[in-house]
Amino acid sequence: MIGLLSHTLVGQTVQAPATGCQVTPGKVTGLCQAFNSLHIPVEYRTILPLLVLSIGALVLLVISAVLPKRSRPGLYPLLTVIISGLAAGASVFQWIDVGNHAATKAIGNQIFYDRFSVLFMLLISVATLFGALLSDSYLQREGLDGVEAYVLMLLASTGAMLMAASAGTIMLFLGLEIMSIALYVMTAYHRRRAASGEGGLKYFILGSFSSAIFLYGAALAYGATGTTQFDEMSVFLARTTLPNDGILLGGMALLIVGLGFKVAAVPFHFWSPDVYEAAPTPFTGYMAAVAKAAGFAGLFRVLLEGFHSQEANWRPAIWLIAVLTLLVGSVLAIAQRDLKRMMAYSSISQAGYVLIGLQSASSQGTAGALFYLLTYTFIIAGTFAVIGLVQGEGEARNDLGAIRGLGRRRPGLALVMLLFLLAQAGVPFTSGFLAKFYVIAAAVNRGQYALAIIGMLAAAIAAFFYLRVGLLMYSSPEVDETKEPTDGAALAGLRPIPGFDTPREPALSQGPGAVAASSDGDGAVALLAPPEGRVEIPFTVGITLAVCAAFTIFAGVSSPVLDFAKHATTYF
Repeated sequence: MIGLLSHTLVGQTVQAPATGCQVTPGKVTGLCQAFNSLHIPVEYRTILPLLVLSIGALVLLVISAVLPKRSRPGLYPLLTVIISGLAAGASVFQWIDVGNHAATKAIGNQIFYDRFSVLFMLLISVATLFGALLSDSYLQREGLDGVEAYVLMLLASTGAMLMAASAGTIMLFLGLEIMSIALYVMTAYHRRRAASGEGGLKYFILGSFSSAIFLYGAALAYGATGTTQFDEMSVFLARTTLPNDGILLGGMALLIVGLGFKVAAVPFHFWSPDVYEAAPTPFTGYMAAVAKAAGFAGLFRVLLEGFHSQEANWRPAIWLIAVLTLLVGSVLAIAQRDLKRMMAYSSISQAGYVLIGLQSASSQGTAGALFYLLTYTFIIAGTFAVIGLVQGEGEARNDLGAIRGLGRRRPGLALVMLLFLLAQAGVPFTSGFLAKFYVIAAAVNRGQYALAIIGMLAAAIAAFFYLRVGLLMYSSPEVDETKEPTDGAALAGLRPIPGFDTPREPALSQGPGAVAASSDGDGAVALLAPPEGRVEIPFTVGITLAVCAAFTIFAGVSSPVLDFAKHATTYF
């Protein structure tokens, strides 16, 4: 409109009653000045990966609407892989473009353009690519193939990227909601499983509460500092002594709670086991990587950028949350009988180590945390890829017995799964070992010896349930695998697995070779292996497993990945 008004006849005065603008030769008055001040140049290169994913989601929807309604196996996952690959390529371009300079702000000072945000954009792009590769065979097997899953995945990744690049609480909340709404639907995506719908509803209700808490915290932080921008908050708090900092502390606490929910930190973790169990398995692996990465990106932005001068107030809270997260996640994982629930508590425990890096509030701690999140993406994607293969159609076997004897049925697959388990346990020569080492070293360098010791003890506790799964994979079956037990008497006399207790009431799983609690009086359980049969590995899943395994070893024995994470911390 301003452009049209500026092209009026020379020497005339044009009145635009609708806007209150008055245009005369060489002069603009009234509301035109306000319109001109709102003209913000869009630097598209700063949001290139977000544009690729969001436009890609729209392209998928258009293609699905235009093409005739019939099954096209492989089309939508292929397009999603291409879109994710383009987003990853755009992230690499950004990494080179931004260089080692300090962060700059773009899009009306709402977006940070630095290597910290670029690293998360690359991580999220890779996680989306893995999610598409793993979802293809699963969705076809379950009769759920369609464009919707891949559109939701691309939109969730867009929101996650926006969270990582946010320069203020408003943009952070916008990204949080874009990601969360898509994840709620993905959790309830398996329409023929009642558990999936129930888990999606639980996630939606609790997620809505956490979003409201976050928004209330942002409002309090704005009331205390007069701004929603992280860098302006930091400058204000560094130069101003608040006579009463109750509003500031309340806002800070609520922001930590809201984002702590997204990373499944204790005591905000209660949604995690139910959602992990309910969501389709490939989506679970995707969510474990993307939601956790985005939540931690937001926490780092809020605490290290916005409230950097308030370390004395938030570091003790993060210390306590880290300790609870480490211990609760590690201990409760031991008691789980479901593979996906066990991985949920394992993921909670892994979040505790990232919190150690955050609590250190140093460039070393930030680099260790970023390295942890980057390597965890590959580990968790590979782990859930294996779980998706052994669980069978309809996710009939998610119990620990489903993986029993895998070393005999599919030795290569069992070896890869063992690698991922050892990496999560922190065994040397894997990326998990270096990730734990660097965050704990950062805590030691800041004098947090108690936190470092608790982190090492939690790793020792967690090693038990990881190694137990490894032992099951190479255990011999206890019974004739060609027959399915039909009652408790058929299971009597089976030798229990050491360290595995059962509930008092027996519970039979569905599917061939189901698991049941034995009828002996010591409360032990007998886990039956599935019937003999070769586990089929789809091509896309095999590619994902090979890449994840190679990266897990490469990042554990070399330094390029760690150097990559260190370069992303130049601004903190």
